[in-house]
Amino acid sequence: MKKLLLVIALMPFFFSCASKKKIADLQSRLTELQASSDQSLAKSRADLADCQSLTASLQAEIKKRDAELEARNASLKNLQEQLDYMKRTNTNLLDRLSDLSVINKSGAESIRKSLDALNEQGKYIKDLNSSIQRKDSINLSLVMNLKRSLADVNDEDVTVEVKKGVVYISISDKLMFASGSAVINSKAEAVLAKVAKVVNDHKDLDILVEGHTDSVPISTDCIKDNWDLSAKRATSVVRLLQTKFAVDPERMTAGGRGEFEPQAENKSKSGRKMNRRTEIIVTPKLDQFFNLLAPPSGK
Repeated sequence: MKKLLLVIALMPFFFSCASKKKIADLQSRLTELQASSDQSLAKSRADLADCQSLTASLQAEIKKRDAELEARNASLKNLQEQLDYMKRTNTNLLDRLSDLSVINKSGAESIRKSLDALNEQGKYIKDLNSSIQRKDSINLSLVMNLKRSLADVNDEDVTVEVKKGVVYISISDKLMFASGSAVINSKAEAVLAKVAKVVNDHKDLDILVEGHTDSVPISTDCIKDNWDLSAKRATSVVRLLQTKFAVDPERMTAGGRGEFEPQAENKSKSGRKMNRRTEIIVTPKLDQFFNLLAPPSGK
């Protein structure tokens, strides 16, 4: 009987301990869930900031291209107005000359041929402007796709821009190669894989790969000078694009520019850093480019 009374007296104590343990366990679980939720929220905010930054960059690029297109259209409109005025003037002149006895048949025919040539020239100008606008649209699409693919790469290591009417992809020496080496490292391979995927979607464009160095001399058993180093690095890039990422070798050209096309002064460390780079230049095919510039035959 005494033992039973002792058990009954101790039961609230046992239940109290069990409840406190459950509460402690629940509080610990709640703390873990809160920490996990905070981490997920922080990552989501960082991803959102990256997306907003990329969107702003793309919108700025589109605005720039729209402004260029508007200016070109205005120029074309002005040229067309001048052409129309010349046609009207020449037509009126021809009509007046036809009434004069001093003009002969051959003279009238010569003027008519000149008018026909002028009409052909106007058509050529329209076609040329249309081709340039189409090329600009392709460049803009290419830049947007590249920036989207390379959004997770540091802007100091890779830049994408349109210069001289073509797309330039500039990759820093720090990302691509060890000092004095032409062997591509694994981080650069990941970047080149993304570039290859985009250029493989634009098979009507050619790729020129240029190696650039600073002015610090180099001479080893394998590398003769900066010319040699820049050429070997460009060749390494085109070889990797061909063998590992299936870029058609007939589309590619490798060239070494050495120290002779710097982006900044070689006197400072920061300037030399900018000059050590590899540029992948995406251009129209040369035969298409020259056809674009050629005037109508016989004119």
